[in-house]
Amino acid sequence: MKKRKKFLGKSVERKYLFEFVYGSIDGTITTFAVVAGAVGASLNSAIILILGFANLFADGFSMAVSNYLSTKSQVELNLSHNHKHHHREKNPRKTALATFVAFVIGGAIPLLPFLLASQSPLINSNKFLFASVLTALAFLCIGSFRSHITNKHPARTAIETFVIGGIAAAIAFLVGYLLRGLVA
Repeated sequence: MKKRKKFLGKSVERKYLFEFVYGSIDGTITTFAVVAGAVGASLNSAIILILGFANLFADGFSMAVSNYLSTKSQVELNLSHNHKHHHREKNPRKTALATFVAFVIGGAIPLLPFLLASQSPLINSNKFLFASVLTALAFLCIGSFRSHITNKHPARTAIETFVIGGIAAAIAFLVGYLLRGLVA
């Protein structure tokens, strides 16, 4: 029977927390960057959803496969060098799955207001504002969660993640804004 650590009242294998944090941060950042760039370019909501979901699943799959191959390579390297850490090896399939699931969950957050826009005039007229607020909250929560891996103060890791995500979003918005004239 595998030993599991208690975390936030649930049983979670601590060795896969890195994949969860990495996947959720990247999913949230890249999907929000797509949304911010598309809003900056003044694209309509249908295009934003298409680009957002295409990014969500293609990039999530790419990250999962990359994580799988990287972890598999590390395991094979350790086996070829007869390292005695076999009992602590990560399962490549589990790392890939954890990365993909976290990426999709985190990356879906910026798309929620665009999906729910038809349900509420308030959301419809403020989609990007709601996406920004939800994404900011996601960055803060994921960043705080990072403290369990880094052993740093939750507020510090939350703010750091928020700032990095905000910079990525600002860059994407600016690029979209500067290139908006290319879309006819």
